[in-house]
Amino acid sequence: MKKIVILTGAGMSAESGIKTFRGTDGLWEGHDIMEVASPEGYVANPELVLSFYNQRRKQLLGAAPNKAHFNLVQLEKNYDVEIITQNVDDLHERAGSTNVTHLHGELLKVQSSIDETIILDWKKDLVIGDFCSKNSQLRPYIVWFGEMVPMLEKAAKKVEKADILALIGTSMQVYPAAGLIDAVNLNTPIYFIDPNPAVSKSDFQNLSIIKEVASAGTNTLIRYLKDKNL
Repeated sequence: MKKIVILTGAGMSAESGIKTFRGTDGLWEGHDIMEVASPEGYVANPELVLSFYNQRRKQLLGAAPNKAHFNLVQLEKNYDVEIITQNVDDLHERAGSTNVTHLHGELLKVQSSIDETIILDWKKDLVIGDFCSKNSQLRPYIVWFGEMVPMLEKAAKKVEKADILALIGTSMQVYPAAGLIDAVNLNTPIYFIDPNPAVSKSDFQNLSIIKEVASAGTNTLIRYLKDKNL
């Protein structure tokens, strides 16, 4: 069974009503990125940061997987599917995908501020005074700017083993995640699904661009794989 590794970004969840990470103005839901997605921002105003993620968590709990998520589940019937996502939502899992690696953390989890191995499932508001078992404030389980991406090495090893690589709804502009494509083997076919792709066919060998949103693009991908008997 061939291995398909799929890297997904904000465009994957956009059709579920989950807003993209940031707009062209550099803001995320009206906030400067560094105010709500950096260790410095958290130290400067922890109440603001916790409130921000509480709102994102509520938004996520009211959302549902879209057609693109379910299309990737269907691929598991014929392929060994590994999903690496830059998204912090759980829509892949709710759709039924069985092998998902989250590069940037998960909204529905929190972690200890002093012991990164203490990670808890969390669906309610997180407030000042919510402590872990070591009496330390819990924080969002999110990889902020300036922090190490603990799952990056694991993700790169998955990409190295891919027989097929698909990129869906990601700008491929945010590092270090964008560098994962460099780990793919030279002859591995690459499919890039995005209505406004930030790459061209000349950028990578064996690259096919599908200029569609995630739901339509994954339909096209499934058809391509079938037609090419991949």
